[in-house]
Amino acid sequence: MKVEKRQHWSKKPLDSAEVKQMAVRYGLSLLEASILLRRGITEGKDLLFYLEDDLRFLHNPFLFASMEDAVDRLLAAQEEKEQVFVFGDRDVDGVSATVLLVEALHELGLKPEWKVPEGEETYGLSESVIALAVEKECTLLVTVDCGISNAAEIAKARQAGIDVIVLDHHVSPEDLPLAMAILDPKIPEESYPFPYLSATAVVSKLVWALRFAQTPLYNQRLCLLNVRQGEDGLTVEACHLVNLLVKKRLCLVFTSETPRSTAALLAEFLQDQEIYVWDSGQQTALLKQIFGARALISLFDMAPGILQAFPGLKSLTLPEVLAKSRLPRYFPDTEPLDILVSLFISSVHKKFPPLGSEFTSVLDLVGLSTLADMMPLEGENRILVRLGMQSLNKSTRPGLRSLLMKLKLLGHPLSTTEVSWQVTPVLNAAGRLGEPASAIDLFLTGEEEKRKLLADRLEELNQERKALSQTAWTDILPQARQFWEASGERFALVHDARVPKGITGILASRLMNTLGVPALVMTEQRNKTIGSLRTNRGFETRRFLDAFADLFIDYGGHAQAAGFQMLSSNLEEFKSRLSSMLPQFALTDKTDLTLDLDAEIPLNMLTADLIKIVDYFEPYGEGNRPLIFSTKGLRVLDADLVGKSGAQHLKMTLDAGTAKWPAIWWNALEFLPSAKVVSGSIVNIAYQVGRNYFYGQESLQLTILDLEMV
Repeated sequence: MKVEKRQHWSKKPLDSAEVKQMAVRYGLSLLEASILLRRGITEGKDLLFYLEDDLRFLHNPFLFASMEDAVDRLLAAQEEKEQVFVFGDRDVDGVSATVLLVEALHELGLKPEWKVPEGEETYGLSESVIALAVEKECTLLVTVDCGISNAAEIAKARQAGIDVIVLDHHVSPEDLPLAMAILDPKIPEESYPFPYLSATAVVSKLVWALRFAQTPLYNQRLCLLNVRQGEDGLTVEACHLVNLLVKKRLCLVFTSETPRSTAALLAEFLQDQEIYVWDSGQQTALLKQIFGARALISLFDMAPGILQAFPGLKSLTLPEVLAKSRLPRYFPDTEPLDILVSLFISSVHKKFPPLGSEFTSVLDLVGLSTLADMMPLEGENRILVRLGMQSLNKSTRPGLRSLLMKLKLLGHPLSTTEVSWQVTPVLNAAGRLGEPASAIDLFLTGEEEKRKLLADRLEELNQERKALSQTAWTDILPQARQFWEASGERFALVHDARVPKGITGILASRLMNTLGVPALVMTEQRNKTIGSLRTNRGFETRRFLDAFADLFIDYGGHAQAAGFQMLSSNLEEFKSRLSSMLPQFALTDKTDLTLDLDAEIPLNMLTADLIKIVDYFEPYGEGNRPLIFSTKGLRVLDADLVGKSGAQHLKMTLDAGTAKWPAIWWNALEFLPSAKVVSGSIVNIAYQVGRNYFYGQESLQLTILDLEMV
């Protein structure tokens, strides 16, 4: 009997000329260019984050409007040896952010106190935390992965004489807390250009800024200048730099007809600046053509420092150096001065290793948190996670190494998929079951034996979390289906006091994926109803929550994941209002029955080299799913049903002619009720390519997503 495809396979048609043009411009293979075009990654500003992994392409931390305020306050705490209190959250992002900030404060010579919500304590800053900070005689409180919605608590801290810095990444309420400094890329008025950082990434920006503040360049007024001779005269480009951030630019052209006032304008721009140029002798001579032979001109030559940092440029002229830059391929309007600024920044990273090579060591936790919190893998998140995965795979962080050893994940390079599915759930389990301090201690302790015990404990908690989740899933599914059907298959709602608070988010995610609609799971805790909401299909999460603001004690979250608390006495009013309001929230159509293919691979190209393409498009995660290929005409050499709890998965060996491939089709039995794939069958497949590790040996494997027998 013929086995037919379960889903529609969709492969976006492409213009072959456009594919070739992109391949030539960016130095790509035709297959790489095709995949990028099919995914809609066509603009240079977006391609940069797929093709580059240099720190200089990250956004400058001082783009945060309050970054200098945060840095200066922490430097003052360092100077006065103040007691600093760090308060975080219980999930992977909150744990990682807490660890990173505590380590940074240790670098400053401080001995911070820290705390995250334990046991049944609620999310976010509370009066009890403020009281603890007062008891510890703290004069500075820093919140990480929380705080943006805690205006009242922060006001109480100020009344107690405690300054507060908020490091958060959640959507902000209309009224912001009156903190000493707020770093949150989602604040509407925030000047930082990328809103999708994890909280740990926000902390890493502060860490970099604090390290920069230890250099002589902090808050210094610098000017980069380039004068070039043209056919019609001199072109002068200059910019003011503060903390490696371009603050002001000037471009002037001087010809025989240029009025004297133009030279005065240039002189005013250069006044009181340390002026950096490439080849001070040549630049001085050109400037004297503008200001006169007797003009006193003081310039700093940045060429020696750049050439020391990049010896490969020593034999090149400045035009040749500029021609080697990759910036113009991404930004066609790039000027020579832009390239000099980029070179100057790169040389600073080289000169001060804590800003460059040593900074990458903190990115393991940034990568971990970005994947765990399902931040979109676009923009600078791609570089942060790519470099973070490199750092994570070096296993230089002792606590992380102990955990990977416990999970038997040492000995081979981890992929983002393995981190998302095998590492972050274990760390999250500690917070879900009320012991997030165990995860923080794992990273901060200097005792190897303690690290081993903590790694064991985290895995125990993870197994307990799995058992609790499965029991709760069985309990809540009938109630969820009942509401789903009553709502016209638009929403899933569960209220069950038996559900542990720590797993409401897991259950909501599973309901959303199972039923294909937004899902809300609520439980009870001390006369309060606690809810976790997970949304999809364009559901307007923030508007939904705002509609119940008068019922909530507090609420917040991301576009697709949020939570709230309310008095249990408000529950019935909430349910009533929810049912009447749901029709006002539109859902986009389901796309579950369509497989978007990245490329069709001919039989003769289905070789081991395909894994290089898969690696090229790492990291995978939110907004950048793993590549999906299709191939026609493979012969099945063998096929067997396998599975620990009953034969339900199909394991095969497929013959592509040039290579034989092991393949697995998970839960295949669901789709093969009346037909079998047998040896000798010819099949067309949609699949992903990955690695399989067994006793330290690596092999490649196809994961079948859909199949048809022809």
